[in-house]
Amino acid sequence: MPTMKDSYIVKIAVEMTEQVPQLIEFNQKQPLAAIIQELCNGWNLTDPDQYALQFNDSNNNNYITEKNRNEIKNGSVLRLNFSPSKTAQDILHKLNTGNAEEKAAAMTKLSVLSADMTFALEFINKQGLTLIIKQIEKGTCKGTVLAHTLLSFVELMEPGIVSWDVLNGEFITRVANLVNTAQEAQVTQAALSILENVILNSTEGYSQVEREIPITSLMTHLQAASVVQQNAVALINALLSRADVTKRRSLAQTLTSKQVRTVIQNNILQTGASSGAEMAHQLYVLQTLMLGLLEQRMLTKMDPQDQDGHDKIKELRRIAFDSEGAGSLRGVQGFTRDYKKLGFKNDINPALDFTETPPGLLALDCMIYFARNHAENYTKLVLENSCRADEHECPFGRASVELVRILCELLKIGEAPSEQCVAYQPLFFTHDHPFEECYCICIVLLNKTWKEMRATAEDFGKVAGVVREQISRALEMSPSSLDQLKTKLQSLTYSEITQLWQLERNTREEWESHAKPVVELRELITPEILSLIKQQRLGYLVEGTRFTKYSPRGQRIKDKFWYMRLSPNHKILHYGDCDEKSTPTAEELPSKLAVSDIRALLIGKECPHMRGKKASHTQLAFSLALEGVDLQSLDCVAPDDLTLAYWTDGINGLLGQRMTSKETEKDLDTLLSMEIKLRLLDAEGVAIPQDPPPIPPDPPHYHFCYDLK
Repeated sequence: MPTMKDSYIVKIAVEMTEQVPQLIEFNQKQPLAAIIQELCNGWNLTDPDQYALQFNDSNNNNYITEKNRNEIKNGSVLRLNFSPSKTAQDILHKLNTGNAEEKAAAMTKLSVLSADMTFALEFINKQGLTLIIKQIEKGTCKGTVLAHTLLSFVELMEPGIVSWDVLNGEFITRVANLVNTAQEAQVTQAALSILENVILNSTEGYSQVEREIPITSLMTHLQAASVVQQNAVALINALLSRADVTKRRSLAQTLTSKQVRTVIQNNILQTGASSGAEMAHQLYVLQTLMLGLLEQRMLTKMDPQDQDGHDKIKELRRIAFDSEGAGSLRGVQGFTRDYKKLGFKNDINPALDFTETPPGLLALDCMIYFARNHAENYTKLVLENSCRADEHECPFGRASVELVRILCELLKIGEAPSEQCVAYQPLFFTHDHPFEECYCICIVLLNKTWKEMRATAEDFGKVAGVVREQISRALEMSPSSLDQLKTKLQSLTYSEITQLWQLERNTREEWESHAKPVVELRELITPEILSLIKQQRLGYLVEGTRFTKYSPRGQRIKDKFWYMRLSPNHKILHYGDCDEKSTPTAEELPSKLAVSDIRALLIGKECPHMRGKKASHTQLAFSLALEGVDLQSLDCVAPDDLTLAYWTDGINGLLGQRMTSKETEKDLDTLLSMEIKLRLLDAEGVAIPQDPPPIPPDPPHYHFCYDLK
């Protein structure tokens, strides 16, 4: 049985260049300085203050400090090296006075060490960042040295120790020139990343970057290596997000041009470059920002004095009816009759149909686009309904308003981009008016569904519900083009949707009986079902999750991930850095945390890393408040709502607290329904009374027996 002392001791190896490795017992309660002193004595090294311990893993070379020393495990191999202070001083000395080879070697070393916060602080405090900025401004570095210089700058700025406002116009101009001219992939990648950060984090930098980097100059980078493409799209997103509405519309017009769309389709969508999580996220952000330009029209009511709006309504009537040959009746009565045929709720003054927001004037814009660009389909749809009996007529105007509202909700127009979402629709990069084209396809679908349902005016809400389901299911398949969307929608007929609904209803139908025996049965088996849900949640934690890293400013760090998983015995949480596609085992994760050290679970704005921030990912944040360890909290941002629910349920289960997520309620209802149905199979066809049958009265006497003879 190990003693309490032994739990603080790990057996490790320590290496040093040109020295025989030492095997030591590393006491977590002993000061680091004392351990380094003993190592220096073993190798006869003087001045132990000049040395420090480093991790020696392929993906972790950070210096060991009092904060991260708990990541050292049994069997770890560490390296004794010069301290961050001395290393920073040596690198600065070589950068200032060394020859070309020494400067190149120093810059290569700097690009590796800059990712370590401990080293970065020392280097910045010794004015190293100022030197790097001056070297970039001079423009004397070329090739690999320049790539390492830019990469070092990005890493040194990442922790948020220094404000991006320290950069002057000359620096931004120099980096912009690197983007506008042909360079090595590493140089272009780092330059694009710097300009993106300048736009997002500098108060004055956006206007200069916007002037010096025309969108067209980024087209060549969309045809380069995948990591350059990714950073180019991220820079475009940054330019769009900071631009005012007028400038954003101008940028969007360029981005939706055939030339740019062809580049995106041929070099990103069709080559598999968009399969990576980071590129998919950037494309989602680009789609969201572009569709966000529709928000203004979506939230604008039609003004009675809006002559342009009235002209569009008149044009809708003219295209539909004035081509009939004989023409419509003239005068107010004739127009009113035509507006009624067009399906407006207010046939006397159709402008009133566009006073509700959403969809506001966006609905009118889509209708006139359909009439102008698909005149044959528009006329056919309107005249076809004009020939039906009034009760079976599909009201084009009313249906269009509702359809545009549905599309706005499904595509989340007006919402800020999520920090985690990677779900984008490739079809929105195939046309210069993708939203309007979607409407044109879906309004034909709505008319078809109306006929299939043999609907009347009273069924309008039901038809809208079916159409919403059809569009939602089609978009879930991420069609790559408008033609594919049309094909998928045609296959999702009304009968197909009803069959899918029936199938889902059969698999998840809620048990709605209020009979007392059933209620008592529910109460009896609820603890058993909750225990089953808890086991599933803990199983999910054991499998683990990949989380995205965030900077101290609350910004998502591109291509930086970490993984966390629960040990099979449910006593230890293992965590550590990973790449985008790896699934490290518990043994491969360097850090661990005892479940017994978790004091509380914090969610959303209660989390330490979310206080005072208004980021869109706040609702996905959760933190483990700790006690008895150096770390105050372990802060996480879940990739989606389901992951957040599973992790918070699992942690609450480990802490012996109630699982409170909506997913738990949903799973509980589903599993209870299934379990009750299974238990009541033998009672099928038997009417279950609301109350148990009454107990019969006592017999008048007990003077009776049964004669067995």
